[in-house]
Amino acid sequence: MTQARPASAEATPLTYKDAGVDIDAGDALVERIKPMARRTLREGVLAGIGGFGALFEVPKRYAEPVLVSGTDGVGTKLKLAFEWGMHDTVGIDLVAMSVNDVLVQGAEPLFFLDYFACGKLDVDTAARVVGGIAKGCEDSGCALIGGETAEMPGMYPDGEYDLAGFCVGVVEKSKILTGRDVQPGDVVLGLASSGVHSNGFSLVRRCLERAGDAAPATLDGQPLRQALMTPTRLYVKSVLAALAAHPIKALAHITGGGLLENIPRALPPGTGVALQRSGWPRTELFDWLQRTAGISDVEMNRTFNNGIGMVVVIDPAHAQACAASLRASGEQVHRIGQVVAHAGSGPLVTVA
Repeated sequence: MTQARPASAEATPLTYKDAGVDIDAGDALVERIKPMARRTLREGVLAGIGGFGALFEVPKRYAEPVLVSGTDGVGTKLKLAFEWGMHDTVGIDLVAMSVNDVLVQGAEPLFFLDYFACGKLDVDTAARVVGGIAKGCEDSGCALIGGETAEMPGMYPDGEYDLAGFCVGVVEKSKILTGRDVQPGDVVLGLASSGVHSNGFSLVRRCLERAGDAAPATLDGQPLRQALMTPTRLYVKSVLAALAAHPIKALAHITGGGLLENIPRALPPGTGVALQRSGWPRTELFDWLQRTAGISDVEMNRTFNNGIGMVVVIDPAHAQACAASLRASGEQVHRIGQVVAHAGSGPLVTVA
């Protein structure tokens, strides 16, 4: 039987840093993050970054508070961030994907936590990413109160990382948006997206490969890379203001699955939605993607947001005032369709 030999006294010590984990770099990142997080502080924060857990007190103005949670990532849009060295805005995408989801149930986002994982920590790159996360939180009125940076040698290629985020919001129990009051004749408003947002990038990347050197230099007046990497629009402040002033019945965040898969999530049984494609403008970006991919209108509408990032369902008597309120908050608003009766067969969303 072979026995393991004891290490000699002269053997070189093997530290955690030798194994690929640099605790000092992690500490340096935390110090870089702290002032970013301070800019996002809001009522309710009792203890933020630095502890084992973050503490938050639900604002006392809520009589029957219901917590709403959401979690998401950025997806393969990160592959373009790595390739092009564009790390400053993917953090905004991360925040937007969760806070916009929480918003559709009528909830005000309260706080956000992030998870940043890499093989070898580059403090400058990580700080750029977290700077975007802090910007997204600040623009959403949401506190960045914690997170985790994981350095895992061998798990990720050099220069790559992964992101995940988690948001908690709150809504009065009596004001939760369930879509139960939606009925035929209600108006469907669409809030313009800022671009592809953070879904469909596996297809976007294939389009870039197929186009090669023939890819356009600009789209919609922006350099190609900027057009594709424009972060997901944050709808929180404008939609919360509209919810406070108008009887909105339902909201839908247009993410993976596009218009065809996400709108039905906000509808009660027996209803569907008829969209008019002429109701909102088509951008060069989505024209180029469809042309390059060679896909049908149906495939476009179930892959991408196709120019509409958030859908609002409201009674026709209040639609005009609600649209005006949203425009005053900076949104581009289009009347894109209406709710119709649905007998139970066929698609729930049609686009004509």
